[in-house]
Amino acid sequence: MTVAALSNGADGPSALRLVPKTDVPQTKKDFTSDQEVRWCPGCGDYAVLATMQSFLPELGLRRENIVFVSGIGCSSRFPYYMNTYGMHSIHGRAPAIATGLAASRPDLSVWVITGDGDGLSIGGNHLIHALRRNVNLKILLFNNRIYGLTKGQYSPTSELGKITKSTPLGSLDRPFNPISLALGADATFVARAIDSERKQLTDVLRAAAAHRGAAFVEIYQNCNIYNDGAFELLKSPDSRDGALLRLEHGRPMAIGEDGSRGVVSRPDGSLVLATVDEAGPGGFLVHDAHAQEPSQAFALSRLGHGSLAPTAVGVFRDVEAPVYDDLMSTQLEQAIATAPVVDGDPLAALLAGSDTWTVS
Repeated sequence: MTVAALSNGADGPSALRLVPKTDVPQTKKDFTSDQEVRWCPGCGDYAVLATMQSFLPELGLRRENIVFVSGIGCSSRFPYYMNTYGMHSIHGRAPAIATGLAASRPDLSVWVITGDGDGLSIGGNHLIHALRRNVNLKILLFNNRIYGLTKGQYSPTSELGKITKSTPLGSLDRPFNPISLALGADATFVARAIDSERKQLTDVLRAAAAHRGAAFVEIYQNCNIYNDGAFELLKSPDSRDGALLRLEHGRPMAIGEDGSRGVVSRPDGSLVLATVDEAGPGGFLVHDAHAQEPSQAFALSRLGHGSLAPTAVGVFRDVEAPVYDDLMSTQLEQAIATAPVVDGDPLAALLAGSDTWTVS
């Protein structure tokens, strides 16, 4: 796989060049750091970490061309355990820091690791603006529906009535739906995966890595200490086949091994599960991940909201749109090209434009 990127080289900031790939075959071990992994035994973060370390060799990128930026939370220890560049940044600000990095270093593959508290509470604005700008970032939001690092307070995705240390009588807050939020921000790539489903998670990560622009992936992740079993309905062999709607582009949206139930549209535009007979001659709706209009993807995100049955997993939306990094690079190039030169320096002339003056 050849990776193209914009580079600030001798030919200007928008000169296209190829990002060098490593000539040495890579394995999971190459991406595993020497740091002791310090999560609670049984935490779902272990599964996500192992999947990421096993997946990255597929890209063939040099480790020095990959960066993980995290905020604050259990999941935000991720950069310590990756043998790449990384930054454990400040609470909720990982998308903002990663935006600066991606915009100034287009030769890098930049990944953001955040959680439902870090990314949707104090970091909510940073998240939605990175998505709407379509910055070339891959944002993984670990959702365990609880604040794990600070010992079990309710989070922005905790269900209504959730009893925790900070809500002893039950939460009064209606929870965020991260997929709906991302689609509402007009994110160009939106997907959902489950920590324990390694193949499905790998498929989603692979699609996110191939996407040019902002890719948002919600990962249902179990906190076995403070919110154990939050997604058991979707994980148990006894119930998951009847609860998981596995999205595949171009295929009818059917559920279960026999495909006897599937997705149909109501008159108001919302989606609901129906039997083959109830669906009628038109049959089940066909999933189109590349539809420019996100309405159907948004309706899919509402399936099972609050009850988990059914829950759609896979890629909801994957469309092309202008990328912020490229637009910024082109704009800077044009500004410098048209600016008058001062002492041989066009940038100095741009900075000392008509809106500046000298005080004697």
